[in-house]
Amino acid sequence: MHMLELYQAGQSPWLDMIERRLLRSGELRRMIEEEGLRGLTSNPTIFEKSISRGKEYEADIQRLAAEGRNAFEIYEELSTVDIQGACDAFHSVYVQSEGEDGYVSLEPPSQYAYDLEKTLTEVSHLFRKVGTPNVMIKVPGTAEGVDALRELIASGININVTLLFSLSNYSRVARSYVEGLEKRARQGKELSRLASVASVFVSRIDTAVDKRLGELLQQEKDARRRKRLEALLGQAAVANSKVIYQEYREVFDSADFKALASKGARPQRLLWGSTSTKNPAYSDLKYVNELIGTGTINTLPPETWRAFLDHGTVRQTVGQGVAEARQVLKELESVGISLEQVCASLQKDGVKAFADSLDSLLKTLDDRRQMALAVKAGKES
Repeated sequence: MHMLELYQAGQSPWLDMIERRLLRSGELRRMIEEEGLRGLTSNPTIFEKSISRGKEYEADIQRLAAEGRNAFEIYEELSTVDIQGACDAFHSVYVQSEGEDGYVSLEPPSQYAYDLEKTLTEVSHLFRKVGTPNVMIKVPGTAEGVDALRELIASGININVTLLFSLSNYSRVARSYVEGLEKRARQGKELSRLASVASVFVSRIDTAVDKRLGELLQQEKDARRRKRLEALLGQAAVANSKVIYQEYREVFDSADFKALASKGARPQRLLWGSTSTKNPAYSDLKYVNELIGTGTINTLPPETWRAFLDHGTVRQTVGQGVAEARQVLKELESVGISLEQVCASLQKDGVKAFADSLDSLLKTLDDRRQMALAVKAGKES
C-alpha cells in the first residue's frame, strides 16, 4: 500500500504527531517523499509527550531559561520552532498542490477555548510568529471558537477548527467559514490562498456511546431488546461521520458557495481526527477504511499510519450507506442515548484534556527551567 492510492481516492493522509526527533532525523521528509504524507497536525497533548520525553529540547530549554524566559514563553518558542521546521518540510507539497495540502497545525492554549477575545489575539499572534503560508492555527469548536472562525477567516488566517463531534456543531462551523469568506470578499480581498479544515473527532464517540450501551445491556433482560442494543455497538462514530459528510457536500455544493468559489474560495475540507481504534475488538483501521471520500483528510497517529501502509483498503466508503447511518442515529435516540449530549460532553472533556496537558507541560518546563538556572548559578559561583 502507498498513501498515493488514498490520495487518488480523494482523501489526503496527514500525520497526527510532531516531535523534534522526527524533524531532525529526516524521517518526516522520508514519509513525505516515499510514503505520500501530505500534512501534519499537533495539539497540546502531543507536545506534552514530545517535549517532556525528548532530550532534543534540553539545550534550547537551558538557553531560553538563561535568557530569562518563563515556562510559557519557553513552550511557545519550542513549539513554534518545531512547527516552522515541519512547515519547511511540507513546503514542496504546499507548492505542488497549489495550497490544497502541505499544512501543519498549531493549537493555542485550550485555556482560551471559551474566551473570544483571547482566541482572536492568540491565533493572530501565532500565525504571525510562525510566519509561513502553510501553517494552520487551531480554534476549538466551542461557541466562542465558531465566532472567532468567522473573523479569522475574514482576516486571512488559515484555520483548523478542532474538537468537533456533532452534526449541529459542524453545521455551525461550516456556516461561519462561509460567512468569513463572504465578509472577506466584500472587502475585496484575495480568497484563493486561504485554507481551512473542520476536524471531526471520530473514535471517541464510539468509546462514549459503547459505554452507555454497555450500561443498558447490563440492565436489559429481554433477548430481543438485548440484540437490538448489541447491534448498535461500534456503529455511532462512523454513522455520525457519514451524516456530517452529507452536510459537508450540501454546504459546499450549494449555489451560495459556488458564487464564492468563482472568486477563488476553497471548500473547508473535512478532517477526520481521533482515528486510532480504542477498542481492540474492532479493526485497527475501522476509522480509516470506513471514512474514505472526496474532499476529506484523515490525520493518522503513527501506529495507524503504519497499519494502513501494511493492510489498508482503499475504496470510496464515507458516501455509502447513508440511509443506514441515519437509521443508526435514530435507533440510538430511541434507546435513550442522545448523541447531541454525548458530543457536547466529549467536546467539553476534550478542551479540559488539552488544557490539562498544557498545564502539565508548563510545570515540567518550569522545573527544568529552574534546574537549568540552578546549574548555571552553581557553575558561576
